[in-house]
Amino acid sequence: MTNNTQNKTPISDQIKLNEKFFKEHIEMGTGSFDIGVRKITIQKKDLNLFYLNGLCDTNFIIQLLKELVNINDKEKLAHQAMEIIENRMVHQQVSTIKNLDEAVDKLLSGLIIILVDGEDTGLAVDVRSYPGRNPEEPDTEKVIRGARDGYTENLVVNVALTRRRIRDERLRNEILQVGERSKTDICISYLKDVANPNLVKKIKDELNAIKVDGLTMADKTVEEFLVKQSYNPYPLVRYTERPDVAANHLLEGHVVITVDTSPSVIITPTTMFHHVQHAEEYRQAPAVGTYLRWVRFLGIIASIYLLPLWFLFVLEPQLLPKALEFIGPSEKGNIPIVVQIFLADFGIEFLRMAAIHTPTPLSTAMGLIAAALIGQIAIDVGLFVPEVIMYVAVAAIGSFATPSYELSIANKMARLILLVIVAVFKLPGFVIGATVFFLLLASIRSLNTPYLWPFLPFNARALWEIVIRSAVPGQKLRPSIVHPQNPYKQPK
Repeated sequence: MTNNTQNKTPISDQIKLNEKFFKEHIEMGTGSFDIGVRKITIQKKDLNLFYLNGLCDTNFIIQLLKELVNINDKEKLAHQAMEIIENRMVHQQVSTIKNLDEAVDKLLSGLIIILVDGEDTGLAVDVRSYPGRNPEEPDTEKVIRGARDGYTENLVVNVALTRRRIRDERLRNEILQVGERSKTDICISYLKDVANPNLVKKIKDELNAIKVDGLTMADKTVEEFLVKQSYNPYPLVRYTERPDVAANHLLEGHVVITVDTSPSVIITPTTMFHHVQHAEEYRQAPAVGTYLRWVRFLGIIASIYLLPLWFLFVLEPQLLPKALEFIGPSEKGNIPIVVQIFLADFGIEFLRMAAIHTPTPLSTAMGLIAAALIGQIAIDVGLFVPEVIMYVAVAAIGSFATPSYELSIANKMARLILLVIVAVFKLPGFVIGATVFFLLLASIRSLNTPYLWPFLPFNARALWEIVIRSAVPGQKLRPSIVHPQNPYKQPK
């Protein structure tokens, strides 16, 4: 279906021609068993009601059919049959359609289409009821205290969960369809008087420019078109399955993108420091939230630098002060240390993948057996030295403590590259590798947003908000990096 209205087929006033169009284009009744039509006569005019099984609510359709059939008993014969039918549509979402291409698109989205003989317009009634689950707490963003609802695969439900938290008349939820074949619904949410209009326009232009058959991988495909990530492993947008997190970012001036069939939404623009914050920090007292944040920062740093730094000290023990001379393996193993580190690191990755693909009742037992039994046997037979297991485990825990799964994987890749550089060049390799790593992060931009802001470019107030979890009454300004129209969160 093309977006050019000149090439679209208008609705014919002969209902048989319209039915023929449906049969030819979507093979209604032959090639597509889930598409059906209910034919009735209203005021001596044939009426066809087209529907899609599985995406329509049958109870609504039955109620509408009852109302339509009652027209014959309660209304006198009139020439304005379409007006009478439209008035009898006991539903809040009824729209007029004028071409058959639009009718097919809406039909395949789950709306019912009503066409009447002798009329060159039709009606589309939104009785969609997509199969899905109820809102529940996301597995990757759990909190001790706080809301337990989370986004689902239903776009309408997701938008409603956000709207429940921001009941502002200036909240905009604009919808568009992407995908030549999938016709996937995408909602762009923003606060009209807060979000930067240039940012909103840029996102709309990027989404409208997407030319692809379908978005079967939903939000991830949208992200790749939106930010042109290529082979950069670091996440350029933030995903969340929590409505409270999305609502908080909307109030700051961000734009939220919701894709149908995805249980997570895209928050943009984002920096690296957006990926290291967690909702739990804001569900506790400021002092507790700051403590949790520092512990999390420590884990993230350990996930990148702990193993390369320890391996450097193993290669050049003279760098250690006397108080730390105990660091390093007390005995040599049968395999080089760097190989042991890579084997242990890949082994933990195997365990993570196995836990995902293992049925839940067995995953815990599998993890205990692998960690305790296999790990100990590997040490006993001389495959690993004990310190390798310990430091790899600490680095892995640091990865798991990283709130963003995408960021934790990117940090793991950076750690492995640093290990290779240290193995080849030792101390100069560590210094140069760490410096190049920092420069690469500083060069990344997400929708013209510096990745290391507020560290680079430096913004003291914003950096303080990242290091210290301030009390909400003291957070009066929105982040300047999103260039909000209204910079004040609270009235002056």
